[in-house]
Amino acid sequence: MKAHFHWFLDFLHHVHGITEMFGRSLALSFIKPFYLRETVEQMYHIGFKSLSIVLMTSTFTGLVLAMQFGHEMSVFGAKMYTSSVLVVSLVRELGPVIISLVVAGRVGAGITAELGSMAVTEQIDAMRALGTNPYKKLAATRFLALSITLPLLVAIGDLCGMLGGWLVSVTSLGISSDYYWSNAAHYLFFSDIFAGLLKPFIFAMTIASISCYLGFSVTGGTKGVGEATTRSVVVSSILIFILDFLITKVTLGAI
Repeated sequence: MKAHFHWFLDFLHHVHGITEMFGRSLALSFIKPFYLRETVEQMYHIGFKSLSIVLMTSTFTGLVLAMQFGHEMSVFGAKMYTSSVLVVSLVRELGPVIISLVVAGRVGAGITAELGSMAVTEQIDAMRALGTNPYKKLAATRFLALSITLPLLVAIGDLCGMLGGWLVSVTSLGISSDYYWSNAAHYLFFSDIFAGLLKPFIFAMTIASISCYLGFSVTGGTKGVGEATTRSVVVSSILIFILDFLITKVTLGAI
């Protein structure tokens, strides 16, 4: 019983820390100095360097979905609607979730490892001694960069997934190119696009808050860095699924 109580207190402590990191990063993003150069560098490392894996993941997701949907829907004589189902599922659900999970594994782990290494080598304490706010320079810049780049990555990934689905539809399912795109556009509404871009924006802030909090909280040397990095990916992935359900419920309820 006592062990469970301590676990619950530790859980509340981490929830408070992540929430505080979110609020602090969000507020500091709009306060001078803006560290524009550092923010652009983070956008390059987070966005551009993640582009290749996002393109590959999204394209093959579209290819597989088109084959699966086409095969199953042909049983009911509805193969021609493959594009509408594929595009809506990609934009609303699979694109934001899959790409956010990839970014959480690549970028989130990198942020935690980098900040954790700085924490155990006392570089963060040195920044405080020199009068620099480490939360502003290290956390807020990464928070802002990830919040900007992840929705862009998802938008690019959705387009690649659609192109992958188009390739399978034209070459394997016997669906004409014009019908594929016209049918997709007919069933894709503004609410789908809004939900598909809102999710990665919220996921980005979540990943950044968790990664920065765990990085700043690292203790125990290099072993602690490794444990924090693993915990960052696990917690971010779990929260992405939970938030995905909540956002989907809210956006569908608003339609």
